[in-house]
Amino acid sequence: MSSRRLSTFLISAALAATGLLGMASGVSAQVVIPTNRNALVQQNQLQQLQNQLQRQQYQQQQQIYRELDRPTVRQPQPTVPVYDQTCRMEAVGNTISRVCR
Repeated sequence: MSSRRLSTFLISAALAATGLLGMASGVSAQVVIPTNRNALVQQNQLQQLQNQLQRQQYQQQQQIYRELDRPTVRQPQPTVPVYDQTCRMEAVGNTISRVCR
């Protein structure tokens, strides 16, 4: 009788944990009542693999967005005409200064 209570307790604990994980991650998962411990371990491993895959897909999508946001070809700087200034040298006392107009 005690082994039956233990198995009932384990099943209800597994159901509660599965429900909490589903609510916390925002992913709806199919509830599986494990009959043995290996099934629960496999279910946890499957959930971990799914989470890992989702993270990788998210990172790849972000990388694509970054590539799209980067400018592909830089525009060359416009050529601006530069006019020579007419400058002359003036001597004021011991100082020579340059006056440009």
